[in-house]
Amino acid sequence: MEEWKEYKIGDIAKTNTSQYSLSENWETIQYLDTGSITKNQISGIEEFFGNIDLPSRARRKVKHGDIVYSCVRPNLCHYGYIDNPPANLLVSTGFAVITVDPNIADARYIYYFLTQNNIVQSLHTIGEQAVSTYPSIKASDIEDLSILLPSLPIQRQIASILSSLDDKIELNRKINANLEAQAQALFKSWFVDFEPFKDQPFVESELGMIPEGWRVGTLGEICNQSSIKVGCRNDVKVLSPVTTGNLMLSEEYFTKQVFSESIAKYKVVTKGAFAYNPARVNIGSLGRNEYDFDGAVSPVYVVFECKDGYENFFDLYRRTERFKTEVSLRAIGGVRQSLNYTDFAMIQTVIAPQNVIDAFNPLFDNIKVTQRHLEKENSRLASLRDTLLPRLMSGELKVNEVI
Repeated sequence: MEEWKEYKIGDIAKTNTSQYSLSENWETIQYLDTGSITKNQISGIEEFFGNIDLPSRARRKVKHGDIVYSCVRPNLCHYGYIDNPPANLLVSTGFAVITVDPNIADARYIYYFLTQNNIVQSLHTIGEQAVSTYPSIKASDIEDLSILLPSLPIQRQIASILSSLDDKIELNRKINANLEAQAQALFKSWFVDFEPFKDQPFVESELGMIPEGWRVGTLGEICNQSSIKVGCRNDVKVLSPVTTGNLMLSEEYFTKQVFSESIAKYKVVTKGAFAYNPARVNIGSLGRNEYDFDGAVSPVYVVFECKDGYENFFDLYRRTERFKTEVSLRAIGGVRQSLNYTDFAMIQTVIAPQNVIDAFNPLFDNIKVTQRHLEKENSRLASLRDTLLPRLMSGELKVNEVI
């Protein structure tokens, strides 16, 4: 390892070097907040026209090759590598913006170094010593980190290996997003625009013209609430809803235990069933159990199953604006609106005959099979990347042993 040299991050990079001044008054501004990027995946960028309503935290300028790293709760992994950003992009002052010296280090290599689990945890531990309300670090804490660097060509090779895995993961994500759009378009075609049934007679209903033989009903007619407790069973695992719309294994998704040690009073969620937190339904807490085993959720959750193969119908209906509007209208409370099952069951929808549901299900199932395959491939690729990352960064594994 004689080629490798030890540096401080502050020796090879500068932080927060460029700030936006309101006097510049850009015509349009794209703004990235700390919560809108996780592990280099951007969930949304806000647009502002000039300085009107521009958040006071929208001040840090970024350019291609910069690294953004949230200084609040590092273990939430709100970090990313800036790749060809728009000229008018600003990021939150909650980020440390790291600009790497290209004569010494490769920016992607430094990004991967900073995203190692042990580095993230180390920074989070430092943040827990802060006097602020939340675990917080300073840019200087990142600058003080020690790093062993091989030659630039080796850095670029290592970064290329890791980037190729991330690129494949990102491609799979885009394919799945496209499949999701196809599924929603398919639902709209069948159950909103009734395109496959245009040649059939239509009748009037409370929700407009619908094919003859269809009817307007409520979700309570196609769903059954379930309150079965885990009890003495030891073959169920705790699940939690995430923004993907699925119920995920809590032990894998969360970095800390978010459930009590005893789950005897938890509610069972069978394969294909749904659950939601009544007090958080307005922020997307409704999820479906896509696993091949039964799960369990907190006793506060509402659990329900769909009747006669209507799972796919509801799975897509819940993503429509109509459903979201109905939830908002029926939920009670302030910021955290609450929706009990009685009110949920009263939501109206157009109910198709059983033969239509039976014909639709294979079409949606084919999409889901492909999505699950890509999700499993991404899980394997991410695991491979996370295994290679520390070994390549330490020099334990040589580049020529991977390529």
